[in-house]
Amino acid sequence: MMLVFGVAGCFVAVAAFAVLLETPKKYMLHDGIVGAIGGFVYLFSVQCHVDAVLASFFSALAIALTSHIFARVFKAPVTIFLIAGILPTVPGAGMYRIVYYLIANDSAQCSYYLTQTLEIAGVISLAVFIMDTLFKVHLKKTVPKDTH
Repeated sequence: MMLVFGVAGCFVAVAAFAVLLETPKKYMLHDGIVGAIGGFVYLFSVQCHVDAVLASFFSALAIALTSHIFARVFKAPVTIFLIAGILPTVPGAGMYRIVYYLIANDSAQCSYYLTQTLEIAGVISLAVFIMDTLFKVHLKKTVPKDTH
């Protein structure tokens, strides 16, 4: 049941964030779906006892894949779906904890969360890069070469 509430929360959060980003209204629902898919993958991975960093990687892969598919289906830029959709995966709580433990003068916890947050940020960018590269390679194979 918590998974359902988490996915619904991701949908609402991403749709609301899309409003702040001034995403065209016809894509708001799609942005929410991208965020819900990413949230589902992350929460399901965590429930299956996958590390937060690897769960974030899987989530970012799912978000990037869905964003690329939606971009082609709806003939829109990938960034319309990707920027809003990536919100549930961004390690905001980790950044908060870094500052909290820094102020609390707990360097061990601060170092742990700093490392984890940097790892999550790295795997998010890696997942987006991998999916973007796969789509570019696939497009080169499907687009016929100019014979002139």
